[in-house]
Amino acid sequence: MSSNTPHKLASSGEQDPVITVEQVTKCYQTYRKPIHRLWQSFATKKQYYSEFWALKGIDLTVHRGETVGIVGKNGSGKSTLLQIIAGILQPTSGQFETHGRISALLELGAGFNPEFTGMENARLNASIMGLSREEFHAKLPDIVDFCGLGDFLHRPVKTYSSGMFVRLAFAVAINMNPDILIVDEALAVGDVRFQRKCFRRLDQLKEEGVSILFVTHSTDSVLQYCDRAIMLDEGELKLTGSPKQVVQAYLEMMFDSDVEVKAPVEVNADDYSVDFDPSEDNCVKHPTYNSNEHRWGDGRAKICHYEVLQNGAHTNGLVQRGDEIRIRASVLFNQDVDDLIYGVTVKTNDGNAVYGTNSRLVGQLPTRQASGDLVSIEFTLTLNLLAGDYFVSLGVAQDHESKDNIAIDRRYDLIHLHISDTQDAFGYAALDGQLNLITEGDT
Repeated sequence: MSSNTPHKLASSGEQDPVITVEQVTKCYQTYRKPIHRLWQSFATKKQYYSEFWALKGIDLTVHRGETVGIVGKNGSGKSTLLQIIAGILQPTSGQFETHGRISALLELGAGFNPEFTGMENARLNASIMGLSREEFHAKLPDIVDFCGLGDFLHRPVKTYSSGMFVRLAFAVAINMNPDILIVDEALAVGDVRFQRKCFRRLDQLKEEGVSILFVTHSTDSVLQYCDRAIMLDEGELKLTGSPKQVVQAYLEMMFDSDVEVKAPVEVNADDYSVDFDPSEDNCVKHPTYNSNEHRWGDGRAKICHYEVLQNGAHTNGLVQRGDEIRIRASVLFNQDVDDLIYGVTVKTNDGNAVYGTNSRLVGQLPTRQASGDLVSIEFTLTLNLLAGDYFVSLGVAQDHESKDNIAIDRRYDLIHLHISDTQDAFGYAALDGQLNLITEGDT
């Protein structure tokens, strides 16, 4: 059962849900041969199809003005869920309810007649959305200006590139006075400048109280633009929570290991010429250690110790803009590992990466270690960053042909650094810009 009420919600109901999904399932019937579909129409007892459950008991609530990101592997049910909420598909069971006008960007070019011009398709979509001729013509200058297609608006859309499709579709969708905007990976197509333009417009719509629901594989977009996120896997809602929490779980799922991990090697501290016990986690003893780190991996190696040097001296994490820091990490191997990758990432407080590199990119470190090896890796960073709190992640991974890499020991947000400095700019990077007034006669 579904309900769609195409009207603007009153401002007093900001906390009222505009999307409610309750125990929604979607089952598809798949046939091995086309003839089986015909046989099934006559069969009363025998079943010629297999069942594929794209969604399994999904519950979701979205409130007015909320931006919710949906992440998950390909085939996890993300697009199916959006199509049901948009009213394109009906669920097999369960119910959903929406309040307000829905504008959706789903499959690239969906809803466009390839023989019609861009202008004719824009007019058709506006009519389907319930806009009158007068309302459409009032919105037309904004559509034309935003998409920037010029004379191509009067050409058939079958001549459009994928980027032109997105420009037109997004320009139409955001100008339909939506209460709910649904975007399914459409912004992954097109040039970077247009993507930035789209996200600026999404921010404006959010301020106007529009609820936004979008699917993306860009974890940075989820962290930057979403209030909340959910993760789907094999048709099930695995997690809902803060963008940072869900992104961490998604990355862990994507880069998990199917390697059979053996028991850790027996370690005798006397066998190593270091002043710490490699069998223990010495990282927790460091003054810069962040107890809210997120650690995961298959455990074939462990980051067991680190130290941070600020301009050559040990630091408690209070640093200055422009300081050079050296992070020395010790890694104990419990198994033989080849195709090794060592990495470092610096992130903001809300999880956005400002810098990252790894040994696969620079190609300077050995890629194989044996069980029982204790190695030290040093990362050198110049903190050309503005004042604020930053977190450093360290990781050991294994290069992998199909998964890109497999996590062995990843310690996200392991080290907390606070840069104290005069706040004379905004953003993250300290580019040390200067402002000068040039008057006539100056050379």
